[in-house]
Amino acid sequence: MLTIPEYISVQFNNILRQRVIPESFHVHYRKWLRYFLDFSQKYPPPESKSEQVRLFIEKLKSKHQSQPQCSQAAHAISLFFESQRTKDSTPLQAVKKNKIQGTPASAPLKAQSKNDEARGIKPQVMSATAIAEPGPTFSSSGGKQYNEWRSLEKTKSPAWDQAIEKLAAEIKVRHYSRKTLKTYADWARKFQRFLKDKPPEELSPLDVKEYLTYLAVKQRVAASTQNQAFNALLFLFRHVLKKDYGDMSDVPRAKKSKYMPVVLTRQEVDIVLSHLEYPFDTVFGLLYGCGLRLFEGLGLRVQNFNIEDGLLIVHGKGDKDRTLPLPQKLIPKLKSLMEELRELHDKDLASGYAGVFLPDALEKKYPSAAKDFIWQWFFPQKGLTLVPGKKEYRRYHLHESKAQEALKNAVRSVKLTKRVRSHTFRHSFATHLLQAGYDIRTIQTMLGHVDVRTTMIYTHCVPDKTAKEVKSPLDF
Repeated sequence: MLTIPEYISVQFNNILRQRVIPESFHVHYRKWLRYFLDFSQKYPPPESKSEQVRLFIEKLKSKHQSQPQCSQAAHAISLFFESQRTKDSTPLQAVKKNKIQGTPASAPLKAQSKNDEARGIKPQVMSATAIAEPGPTFSSSGGKQYNEWRSLEKTKSPAWDQAIEKLAAEIKVRHYSRKTLKTYADWARKFQRFLKDKPPEELSPLDVKEYLTYLAVKQRVAASTQNQAFNALLFLFRHVLKKDYGDMSDVPRAKKSKYMPVVLTRQEVDIVLSHLEYPFDTVFGLLYGCGLRLFEGLGLRVQNFNIEDGLLIVHGKGDKDRTLPLPQKLIPKLKSLMEELRELHDKDLASGYAGVFLPDALEKKYPSAAKDFIWQWFFPQKGLTLVPGKKEYRRYHLHESKAQEALKNAVRSVKLTKRVRSHTFRHSFATHLLQAGYDIRTIQTMLGHVDVRTTMIYTHCVPDKTAKEVKSPLDF
């Protein structure tokens, strides 16, 4: 494998620091650069840089590299091109001209290090739970760079960077979800750009009014989007800036649309499930059979299942648990999957992995819990994840993007005329229970809704099937 020439290495390290790439990721970025230079020497690249990256990523995929690894590799190569823009000759030509001493060039993209091969591990270099040190990712379509945690990176305003750090700390203290952190931080950054880096200590309720008015009048956002921005800035004012939000009654409100959830028929559900491959058929079978949200289904652990009694304990939104009956049709699949999990767990223990990711500080309280079978993910990802800075391998559950991609392909092959998403199975679950005559309060409990008004939306999906001819109670 080629070693990186010194002048390229210096420029590449500089660009990594300029783009605030966490130090723990530098070794992985340099690895992808070595692979790319080796690949370019063996296979003459086209002139287009985008085409070079595309061919390189295709080679990565052929070597069974995971999507997070391909995303990180693409970002590393884009930074490499950026570091070489000022050079007269292209970096690939310079590499070809220089005979680099070191190990002989071998086939590009060896699977992993010798230790990893001996352990049978295909590590992912991106930490699945790292919030403080988020890694850059890319969207799967269009080839455009997309950094999921760009809101937590440093900007030209230290005061706003400090405010965002404090916002993240306040969210973590309250045990809010990672999605909430990302959403609130994103709105804070948008607010910062709207005010052109106006110091946070000088903010006033008038600034918020102007921004919410801008969203409703100029941007014409949906009512839910404006409400989300309102709540994010309210949290910023109350818990970070320690300021009064003021009266917002005179702010123009975005027009609220009447949302009607998409519902599949019972036959359509069966058709879609039959076109899903393992294990996604079981994932979406549980989403429909138990009315789960996608993150609830993918986040299930072994201890959540009581297969003998046919019960499922779900750790839902807002850290609220609920018990649901397991679909009897899925019991054979669940038992088979449980046995496969036992075999996988034994292999993981034999390889010396550090266990699964656990919530909050649970591992400090129970040090051996991460390796206990009951805490293992019921839908684990294929490869182990390398935790940056700790040099330990852990296992995470299937990523939401993989499940969504599998569903998209299945729906496309079926050629349904409905806009089907993962939440459509939850909508269908509630609607079909209503059609079967179940009480709205029972459905509310099964869905985990706090307010019954949230559940009442499903009554609009089946008005013709739930309405009955009015009779006198004397005739009952």
